[in-house]
Amino acid sequence: MSKNLLILLATAAALAACGGGGSNDAPPVTDTVPPAATASPQAFTSYVGSLPADDTGEPLKLDGVLPPASDTDEPAPLR
Repeated sequence: MSKNLLILLATAAALAACGGGGSNDAPPVTDTVPPAATASPQAFTSYVGSLPADDTGEPLKLDGVLPPASDTDEPAPLR
């Protein structure tokens, strides 16, 4: 009887130690444009090109965001 109890306690302790605690490698979801994206036309093009093509996601908040422009740079393709 005590042997079975000891096995039961050891099994319970082993299962309790397997807490999991997996990591979440997904980047945090943000709905604002980062300031670094508006530093230059190239940075803005790179940021916009890196956005996922997802029609179900939340829209970006563009309050106060003015895309940078250049009079000398050639237009850059997004994808």
